[in-house]
Amino acid sequence: MGRRGGNRGDRRDDRRPAAASSPSRRPAQPIEQAGDGDWVVRPLTGSGSDKTYRCPGCDQEIRPGVPHVVAWPAYARDSDLEPWDTESSADWRRHWHTACWRNRDRRR
Repeated sequence: MGRRGGNRGDRRDDRRPAAASSPSRRPAQPIEQAGDGDWVVRPLTGSGSDKTYRCPGCDQEIRPGVPHVVAWPAYARDSDLEPWDTESSADWRRHWHTACWRNRDRRR
């Protein structure tokens, strides 16, 4: 007697979406172009935050629960490609007050 349902190898597992089967797929990050370079900027609501950060724009604290942005260079620096370099563009990720981020070019 044959098996019902056919060959298991031919069936697609419908419990997981196709994107979940490929961990290397990530949503594209929006890139903001500015005079000081290209940046990935991610707005945060602050509701999931339980840490205090220091804004590099005003040197004041960003307390838990305060909406703010996280920004980092969009592209790796040339030295990021060297095998002995332990820093990458993600290491430059900083938490900013939203207003400080928008007005950072006026502070220089």
